[in-house]
Amino acid sequence: MPRIETLDLGFQGTPETIASFLVVGPAGPVLLETGPGSTLPRLVEQLEERGFAPQDVQGVLVTHIHLDHAGGAGWWAQQGVPVYVHSAGAPHLIDPSKLLASAERIYGDRMGPLWGQTLPAPRENIIPVEDGDAIEVAGLRFRALSTPGHARHHHVYRLGDIGFMGDALGILLPGRNWIDLPAPPPEFDLEAWKESLQRIRQQEFSTIYRTHFGEVGDVAEQIDSFEQILIEAANLVRQMMAEGLERSSMVDRYQSEMRDRAAAAGLDQATAKAYELANPRDMSVDGIARYWRKKDRQD
Repeated sequence: MPRIETLDLGFQGTPETIASFLVVGPAGPVLLETGPGSTLPRLVEQLEERGFAPQDVQGVLVTHIHLDHAGGAGWWAQQGVPVYVHSAGAPHLIDPSKLLASAERIYGDRMGPLWGQTLPAPRENIIPVEDGDAIEVAGLRFRALSTPGHARHHHVYRLGDIGFMGDALGILLPGRNWIDLPAPPPEFDLEAWKESLQRIRQQEFSTIYRTHFGEVGDVAEQIDSFEQILIEAANLVRQMMAEGLERSSMVDRYQSEMRDRAAAAGLDQATAKAYELANPRDMSVDGIARYWRKKDRQD
């Protein structure tokens, strides 16, 4: 098996919040996820600590184009490194203007400190990937698995019996017993996500790597635990909407519920804040509520 290392990008000075994964194949290193532009210096530093320069990297695979996963992809593509990404996300790496405009509406003047610079990627170095595609890079073969729910442009990447999950199995910080649900707008889809979880079950992975954060085993239990919070969180937002709550009240109640659950799972205050840094809960309320409104219109 290839050597795999979890690289802690130290997002906002907080350890174990956003990861990139170094996979060393027979022909050199590959990166899974880039993190945001704000963590690029730390990523390059970690590679150099392991004896690799940016020009040594044979390829970059990103699970989806959200800035915490792929904000640095344009920089890597500008260095001549091929970047593999879902075909629906590829245009937004080549021209990130729409992606950035959407993020700016959410983050406002926090954009720079949070995400840093998001550079456009040269078209010739962006490799669109479809469901089931084999990606041959550095003497390794990855398989792309379409796994919508968090975003329609989301892939899980399989390498042997190992899976790189992106956000498909939520957020689990190391040594903790609490899985959180990242459900930002506009593409959260409960039914699609449940189908993606079934697909992940069928892979029978021995080990998975979450971008938030790191390596775990007991994969079947991980899937079941995440599916439970996925369904319960979606139902909670549905219930609040039925009660006619305003957005601010929904966010407060959702935040309180999730903090109570996290505390019951043994999380201390510092760890709870790290979860919230990786996953702002107001965004999950917005994403889930948008899903239910859209579903009601369709029905």
